[in-house]
Amino acid sequence: MARVKGAMMTRKRRKKTLKMAKGYYGAKSKLFRTAKEAVMKSGNYAYIGRKQKKRDFRRIWITRISAGCKLNGMNYSTFINGLKKAGVDLNRKMLSEIAISDPAAFTALCEQAKAALK
Repeated sequence: MARVKGAMMTRKRRKKTLKMAKGYYGAKSKLFRTAKEAVMKSGNYAYIGRKQKKRDFRRIWITRISAGCKLNGMNYSTFINGLKKAGVDLNRKMLSEIAISDPAAFTALCEQAKAALK
C-alpha cells in the first residue's frame, strides 16, 4: 500500500486559516502560527458577542418601555405585571416599538395594565 503524504491537506488547512486572518495587523495575517492564534481568539470573541447582542437588545427594549411607562405614571415592573394579568401577550421588542412609534396605543396599553391591577 502506498504511503499517503499530507502536504495537500496541510496546505489547504493553512490557506483557509490565513484567509480567515486577512486584514489582521502585522504578522497575524502573514504567519500561520500567529494567524491561527488570532483566528481562534477572534472566534471566541464572535461567539461571546452573539450572546451579548441578545442581552444588549433586551436591555434597550426594557429602557424604552420604562421611559414610556414613566410618561404614563407607571413603572416598568407594575406595567409588565398588569399586562400579564390583563392577558396581553406582547414581547418586549414589540412593546418598545409601540412606545416609540405610537404613544397613543402605548397609553392605551398602560390603561389596560392599570385596570387589570385594580
